[in-house]
Amino acid sequence: MKPSAVRLKFICRLGYGDPLPKDDDTAGDIPAFGSNGQYATTSERNTGVPAIVVGRKGSYGKVNWAPTGCFASDTTFFVDNRLTASSLRWLYWALQTLKLDQGSQEAAVPGLNRDAVYEQRVLWPTIHGQKAIADYLDLEIARIDSLIAEKEHMLALLEEKRVALISRFVTRGINHDASIKPSGQEWLGAIPEHWPVKRAKNLFSVRDERSDDGSEELLTVSHLTGVTPRSEKDVYMFQADDKAGYKRCLPGDLAINTLWAWMGAMGVSPLEGIVSPDYHVYTSKGQLLPEYIDLLCRSRPFVAEVSRWSKGVWSSRLRLYPENFFEMRLPVPPHEEQRAIVQAIEIDQRKASKLRDALHQSITLAKERRAALITAAVTGKIPLEVIQP
Repeated sequence: MKPSAVRLKFICRLGYGDPLPKDDDTAGDIPAFGSNGQYATTSERNTGVPAIVVGRKGSYGKVNWAPTGCFASDTTFFVDNRLTASSLRWLYWALQTLKLDQGSQEAAVPGLNRDAVYEQRVLWPTIHGQKAIADYLDLEIARIDSLIAEKEHMLALLEEKRVALISRFVTRGINHDASIKPSGQEWLGAIPEHWPVKRAKNLFSVRDERSDDGSEELLTVSHLTGVTPRSEKDVYMFQADDKAGYKRCLPGDLAINTLWAWMGAMGVSPLEGIVSPDYHVYTSKGQLLPEYIDLLCRSRPFVAEVSRWSKGVWSSRLRLYPENFFEMRLPVPPHEEQRAIVQAIEIDQRKASKLRDALHQSITLAKERRAALITAAVTGKIPLEVIQP
């Protein structure tokens, strides 16, 4: 007999989470979940048993599993735990087939509407069928997740190698046999003997040209991607309607996000456009090539030095102003060496990009396989006699 489709309101109840306690005395070793998953903070208040936590606001619709109980924050729903352990685990997989994260069900603040969730239907197998499906998916999805984790680890190692190579080349050059000398700067360490170290004030000047009507391409500055068109980003922060008076940024200019420079939000612009008036734009006086400057911005020692020169009361509110940036001391390799450094890193990255692309494609296929397997098992497309051990 085939299982029938049943509305969720007849299967489970969704309870509202509570605000995270502000009193530090309540901290314990119980994981706390928000709409986007587990918090770093914890609380003693918890469900006490395995639980399903579903994002309600923010990253709404995300389905999380807490294997040993948790505290559910006020941005989440938690599933009533009167279900048996096997039924609860089956429901965890079933909820993932409903795509609750695709499209807000709230009219005002984007979020998940409980009544709308209750109207969703899933196939309701027998208790024996629920256990079989849950056991099967626990095993098969764990295998896929392990494979994905291995490939993501390889991507992380490739990124670590890239960053390390950049940091090494922009501060020491590509000639391993070059004579070195102390740079006099802690962040630089030893540098090639023939490289001078100069104040940024002697290497850059401020560009403070303003847009007349704000019609130019709006650019954004990220610690991950440097300077890119805002139109290419999934950015949901407030954007002013009138961009007249925004700062002009030309190809080769160094743009620095004043508030997030300490995290590495800076880079050389590849195109003409405008940036927020809160950013600062600098133009090289010619001793440093734009391509080398951009690599310098990607190096960890340089980012750490930028953080040191940024000023503010709290670490999360540090700002890098021109008067502080201009006091930084930077290495100045000869132009031919700057070009050689840029070329060496480009060659290395061309080789790595093939492996990186293959890993990304493999991860995408594995995630598609993961989603398809969950859907097939939960919707009965895989017969129980196939998935039972």
